[in-house]
Amino acid sequence: MEMTTTAPSILPVAMTRQQLARLVLILGALTAFSSMSIDMYLPAFPQIAKDLGVPLGTVQLSISTFLFGSAGGQLFYGPLADRWGRRTPLLLGLALYILSAAGCALVHTGSGLLLWRVVMALGGGAGMVITRAVVRDLYDTAEAAKMFSLLMLIMGAAPILAPIAGGQLLLISSWRGIFVFLGVFGLVSFIAAALYLPESLPAERRIQHSFAKMAATYRQLLRNRRFIRYSIALGCVSGVNFAYITGAPIVFIELHGISPQHFGLFFGANACGLIGASQVNRRLLRRFTAQQILNMAFSINAAAALLLGFAGITGFGGFPAEIVLIFVSICMTGLLYPNVIALAMTPFEKEAGSASALLGTIQYTLGATAGALVGVFQNGTAVSMIGTMVVCGVVGWWVSTTRDLPACPS
Repeated sequence: MEMTTTAPSILPVAMTRQQLARLVLILGALTAFSSMSIDMYLPAFPQIAKDLGVPLGTVQLSISTFLFGSAGGQLFYGPLADRWGRRTPLLLGLALYILSAAGCALVHTGSGLLLWRVVMALGGGAGMVITRAVVRDLYDTAEAAKMFSLLMLIMGAAPILAPIAGGQLLLISSWRGIFVFLGVFGLVSFIAAALYLPESLPAERRIQHSFAKMAATYRQLLRNRRFIRYSIALGCVSGVNFAYITGAPIVFIELHGISPQHFGLFFGANACGLIGASQVNRRLLRRFTAQQILNMAFSINAAAALLLGFAGITGFGGFPAEIVLIFVSICMTGLLYPNVIALAMTPFEKEAGSASALLGTIQYTLGATAGALVGVFQNGTAVSMIGTMVVCGVVGWWVSTTRDLPACPS
């Protein structure tokens, strides 16, 4: 079914099985932009550093710059999605992503790589904001959590396939070929969204406010204790993930001698755990509330992080113990992501775009900070990665079990 930028909204009950499957595939691809953009070039870190003549820490920093760019970009897309609908801002963002992928492929300096990674993040951020907003447009809390779990089947495939594909591409091309592939992925997503993604926000529900009013909406969201609590919790989940993602190439490839091709297998095993947990979450939601699952998963995540810290300090169990505990921690994020997002977004129907944008901004700001800390304190060991994962895991548990945060300033 061909859609225009002014296509009428469509409800899940009105969709055919084929339309629903197509919606899931498109939204899943959009949520995968972040993982694809980060995970695919991880095996190429040593090659990029050598080719550009920069330290490995600079290449690591390109992850954090991408995350900070994602955080800022999402603030921009949220109000536009509430004002113009979901499709138009999405297509603009995808076009920018395609351009930035070409820029990354052609860059010849470390600073140029960092700059184009920010632009890439600004483009890719549209997919993350729009996906959350569309799901909120169409579903209530429990169904939204199930939908986010379903999307993680696709999103979770990215951390499995991306580093493996990146490693294999290095056998037939340089690291630049990875960014060419990402540009093609962006182009295919653009075409699919332009042709088949329905508009979930009808004109009568759009917020026709000035940008000053939109800024006031953000201030109102920032004063909402419930929203802030879940946003910080989500940021801690991302902090665990991005600390691991940032540190893994150094720990696995440089420290433990894993080849770039085999690195994808280790990385993919953890992503399989995340996918499995996200699908278990759909069954758990039949018996437990999203909040109950959240509390349980954060507790296990914090315990795994503390044990990982103990193993890292004492050397107990060596590399196998670290792998197992990292696996447990990443598995729990498969339960945490869909439930935190659904709980955070539930109260906001009219402001779904702005709420999605601010939620993503806080998430990626905290995740980027965690990734940056790993790079800043990198000393050739696993200490910076493990230490950051411990802090994020424990803080996330504390926030998730705290009934109220201090009142936000007015």
